[in-house]
Amino acid sequence: MLDFEHTKHTLNNTKHESIAGHLEIGIAIMAENKKSENMLWGGRFTGGLDPLMIQYNESIHFDKRLYKQDILGSIAFARSNCKAGIITQDEFEKLEAGLKEVEEEWASGAFNIIPGVDEDIHTANERRLGEIIGKDVAGKLHTGRSRNEQVVTDMRMWLRDELRKLDEYLVSFLTVTAARAEKEIDYVMPGYTHLQRAQPIRWSHWLLSYGFAFQDDLNRLRQVIRRVNRNALGCGALAGNPFGIDRDSMMEELGFEGMMWNSMGAVGDRDFVTETLQWGAMLMQHISRWAEDLILYSTAEFGFVRLADAYSTGSSLMPQKKNPDSLELLRGKSGRAFGNMAGFMMVQKGLPSTYNKDLQESWEAMLDHVKTVGDSIQIAEGVLATLDTKPEKMKAALDPFMLATDVADYLVRKGVPFRETHHISGRCVALSEQTGIPMNELSYEQMKSIDERFEEDIAATFDYEKSVEMRSAKGGTSKKTVLEQIEVLRKML
Repeated sequence: MLDFEHTKHTLNNTKHESIAGHLEIGIAIMAENKKSENMLWGGRFTGGLDPLMIQYNESIHFDKRLYKQDILGSIAFARSNCKAGIITQDEFEKLEAGLKEVEEEWASGAFNIIPGVDEDIHTANERRLGEIIGKDVAGKLHTGRSRNEQVVTDMRMWLRDELRKLDEYLVSFLTVTAARAEKEIDYVMPGYTHLQRAQPIRWSHWLLSYGFAFQDDLNRLRQVIRRVNRNALGCGALAGNPFGIDRDSMMEELGFEGMMWNSMGAVGDRDFVTETLQWGAMLMQHISRWAEDLILYSTAEFGFVRLADAYSTGSSLMPQKKNPDSLELLRGKSGRAFGNMAGFMMVQKGLPSTYNKDLQESWEAMLDHVKTVGDSIQIAEGVLATLDTKPEKMKAALDPFMLATDVADYLVRKGVPFRETHHISGRCVALSEQTGIPMNELSYEQMKSIDERFEEDIAATFDYEKSVEMRSAKGGTSKKTVLEQIEVLRKML
């Protein structure tokens, strides 16, 4: 039977613990009342926040990366307010000097974040500015400005600068690709469709197939940067600025190339983040496919390449193993990049117009995405720059059956319709399989028995180097056309 008195005692204790817990929360909330006075929005609120809500709401621990952009934007805004007569020249100079001192503290690591007070980088910088130059002057910095415009301006500046770094990484990676393609242009290997041996190609042709995909990514990136690099400062919370602030001068000072023309759209817009995530997801898809090919080519079954030790790991159990972890991580992180994109698009899909706090979710996706993509490009370049190629293994993997199309092409040059030559070449393949004689070793009489139009010069068709050289139209795998592709790629950079 249940011990009723023991159960009653336990429930009472639980009840008291619960009450005590809520009292602790209540005391903490009361303590936050004073803190809310320091918040940019504190005057409207007479009660404090749940401590968990404070943590849930704060973005300082990731948007602190924007300290420099936030300070540059604040100086530009203050300068425009000075020109408009909203603050005096002396006040502007104090604001500028104070803000530069705050920037130095961030740069040196001396800035002290106050939890529960510094909810974001904007609040933190203004709070510290007030401590340095006094609240009377510091309090004028935010005149006519909203954090809605401030955050999107800072984000655009930060992202613009980071994307320019990615541009440099991609150019470097493509430079290595072109150099390697030129150096190893004489290596001939199997080309694959459906992962089945198809036709002979140059190793350089394979390199450039991805090189041009990455070049397209570079072009898209440069288009994205132009759309990211547009000014939202001066738009207010949503309706615009009431003090006639000069948005053009701020745009020029902050290095923006264009203007966000509608204040409502400007503060609620995160398409520039979404487009960056979409761009990065496509780039990572290309990197993933590139990595998958090299993973296959590095296996003992292929043996075309060998990864440097710097980009490989061993097995904890099997001493002979050399695992292509760098390439597998590149392949895996493409899923992460796609997840960032899909997740943030879902956040935005049902939002009403202008600013909503949901948009804070853009931060972590953007930060993680930029780092993932940037690291991945640099790892991919390292892998390619140190890769050891095995041309003898590539050559050994070539199969006479891969010249079946060349046999068909031979008859086309004799005037036979291609659909007919395709069938004839297929019969040659069948005979080789039936007899066990490699296709290139079938006798002239055997070939003649299949079709009378074969002549003794058919033997010259079974030449892998000749096969690749025959693909001489622009974009093909002949030496001339591959060199042309290398030149075109370099000019695009």
